[in-house]
Amino acid sequence: MAQKNNIVAAIIIAIGLFLLGSGIQKGLENGLSDERIVSVRGLSERIVPADKVVWPLVYKEVGNDLAMLSQQVDRKNKIIVDYLIEKGIPADEISVASPEIIDLQAERYVNQNVPYRYNLRSIITVSSQQVDLVRNLIAQQGELLDKGIAIVSGEYDTPIDYLFTGLNDLKPEMIAEATRNARQAAEQFAQDSDSKLGKIKTASQGQFSISNRDQYTPYLKNVRVVTSVVYYLKD
Repeated sequence: MAQKNNIVAAIIIAIGLFLLGSGIQKGLENGLSDERIVSVRGLSERIVPADKVVWPLVYKEVGNDLAMLSQQVDRKNKIIVDYLIEKGIPADEISVASPEIIDLQAERYVNQNVPYRYNLRSIITVSSQQVDLVRNLIAQQGELLDKGIAIVSGEYDTPIDYLFTGLNDLKPEMIAEATRNARQAAEQFAQDSDSKLGKIKTASQGQFSISNRDQYTPYLKNVRVVTSVVYYLKD
């Protein structure tokens, strides 16, 4: 008899726990369904000048005597380096790469009747933070023609590259501005919906992006970040 009473008591307790758990779950679901939030984004943008430039100066030599071509490249490299130093570019901002040599007679898909066997390409690279100076030199590179050197421009693998390296200095101010803009948008939404803005539920900072302002002014950069914030709404 005592054992039967214990079984009945255990069943009653199990049923009670089940009902209690169901009640708690239902209460949580109701609470979640009553949660009101607004998700907004805040944007911050800056137009900044590039603070570094990489300028490849490319020229080519063709001929049949490889030794003579090598001497010509060495001579012209010195002319270019001396010219750049004279114009104000420090020697440690100038690097000279070994010339690229193409043996046209060894190329499978090249016309074997070409007048010259060898094609040498020399690349001298300026990497400098004197962006304005380098831009002026780029505009004046025709002066090298008077020295017998024709600089090749527009090659796909040697573009002039303008960079902005001061992102860390901008980050705190831009993040703060993006967050303020997000809050203003949320406050406007709350006002329009006859609500009040509550605390932040979640927030995430997007990736910073740096791009050219446009294709014509690559030395001006557009720095951009978007912050996403979710706020609670309250009556």
